[in-house]
Amino acid sequence: MDEHSERHVNARYERLAQRVRDELAAAGLPVTAPGLDLGLATGAEVRVSTWNQHFGAADPEVLVSWHVSPRLRGRAGEEARRADGESPAVRQSGEARTAMATAMITILTAAGYTVRDHGNAYAPYDVQVLAGPERRTVPAWADREPAPGGPDDGPGN
Repeated sequence: MDEHSERHVNARYERLAQRVRDELAAAGLPVTAPGLDLGLATGAEVRVSTWNQHFGAADPEVLVSWHVSPRLRGRAGEEARRADGESPAVRQSGEARTAMATAMITILTAAGYTVRDHGNAYAPYDVQVLAGPERRTVPAWADREPAPGGPDDGPGN
């Protein structure tokens, strides 16, 4: 793939990722800002991943991960490193991530997206977004009419 085509493909996936962020935020979920240090992240992280291209996939993919609080994440990591078996923090973190993956799949499916569990043993809680509704489709949460005083409410319009 030449550089121009690659930029076009990546831009298409970045637009899809932004639309997914908007849908999750509209449903009331906290969404992390792109580029936020993951040590500070809490909530849904939506990203375009090119990692799959190392394994022969042609296109990037849009992935959604749920981040529990840094405090719970840190405690679960400490307990997992100590090999304490299934500790309360490890269990709570895993159950929360499982529940939120299910919730995000439900929310995005209701909004017209095609999504599934990522199916990656190294990232078992990730959600993969395969496609979104047509770009012309107005989201359920969007304003249907221009707001009074908006750009279309001036003299001569």
